[in-house]
Amino acid sequence: MNDENKSGSFANLLKTYSTDLPKNDDLVKGKVISVGNGEVRLDIGGVITGVVRGEELFSESEDFANIKVGDEVEATVLEQENENGEMELSFRAAGHRVVWAKMAKCITDGVTIKAKVVQVNKGGLMMQVDALMGFMPVSQLNPDHYPRVQGGDKNRILEHLKQFIGQDFQVKVLDANENEDKLIVSEKAVWEDDQKAVLDSYKVGNVIEGEISALTSFGAFVRFGEGLEGLVHISEIVWQRIDHPKDVLKVGQRVKAQIIDINRSKIYLSIKRLVEDPWKAVKDKYKIGQEVEGEIHKVENFGLMVKLDEEIHGLAHISELSDSVIKDLGVLRDRFKIGDRLKFAIVSIEPSEHRLGLKLSDDSLRIKQEGSDSKTETKEEVKEVIPEVEKSGEEDPAPAKE
Repeated sequence: MNDENKSGSFANLLKTYSTDLPKNDDLVKGKVISVGNGEVRLDIGGVITGVVRGEELFSESEDFANIKVGDEVEATVLEQENENGEMELSFRAAGHRVVWAKMAKCITDGVTIKAKVVQVNKGGLMMQVDALMGFMPVSQLNPDHYPRVQGGDKNRILEHLKQFIGQDFQVKVLDANENEDKLIVSEKAVWEDDQKAVLDSYKVGNVIEGEISALTSFGAFVRFGEGLEGLVHISEIVWQRIDHPKDVLKVGQRVKAQIIDINRSKIYLSIKRLVEDPWKAVKDKYKIGQEVEGEIHKVENFGLMVKLDEEIHGLAHISELSDSVIKDLGVLRDRFKIGDRLKFAIVSIEPSEHRLGLKLSDDSLRIKQEGSDSKTETKEEVKEVIPEVEKSGEEDPAPAKE
């Protein structure tokens, strides 16, 4: 081949090479040929050497923190040629793609991974998951870490969560959306997997014995078995109406309960179903029209809750407490006090609904009205005396000297 042909072939090769050279932001694959001095060099297809250095090394990711000679890796082009004639590369953009792909695979495979709590807010915990920042809602904490705060006070919840900053949790990925930069993880999902075999040994209807571990406004938590915990809703504690579980239960108390539902890791219990429903026999004890004595144990804006005995409570509606309508709750509470024992007449009995209606008896109504009228007359008498003093222009006499 003559010199002219050789020259033409080289020119064509150079032209082809320049056309195929990766552009800025392109993703390229290469083999690691050296690692050291804060730099990693790659052989890009046997054509050009690329270098990754400085913050572009992306050491935050486990996949890029332990790179060694011979590894096949991906990188993003920053510059086609730097001051040393090498292609300037970055692991960061490529690394994020790799990590997001890994998170998606974690969902598919259902694997457990490690995440560190780096920050908290009232809604949950910010987690360092590989090279990404993820979020774990409070609802996804396992039962041992979940904040049982009276009344759901968000400030107290926040204080509870702060103790976890810096700790490593085992979590499962629930959602990984690279486009929205959203990564949601769950500690509870790991706990559910661990407890599945234990939960499978329990069935709805089983009776368990355990210890009251916490009381909240909506119910009581019972710890039983091998680290299991169930919820007794306030409506499933006793057959009577109560304002708070602490009215009849205390933390540490041993109780028996029946499993009424199992929903994944959530176990729902009932204490009252182990006791015969007293309302089934209510018509054997009480009759419509019967006059009974009861104790007021709560004053509501719609009437009085009255205890007839330890098992049966009734309602005296506000319309059944006076021959005139009482519209002001303040007036109702002024006339009737918790602990008052009064006579009532039974006006309705509905065993299936656990309802018994009462009406203040004529004698009690008369006594209450007379007491109220007496207070009213006394006030009127005072009002009549005061104008007389004001009209006379006289001042109150000074107290007599001894």
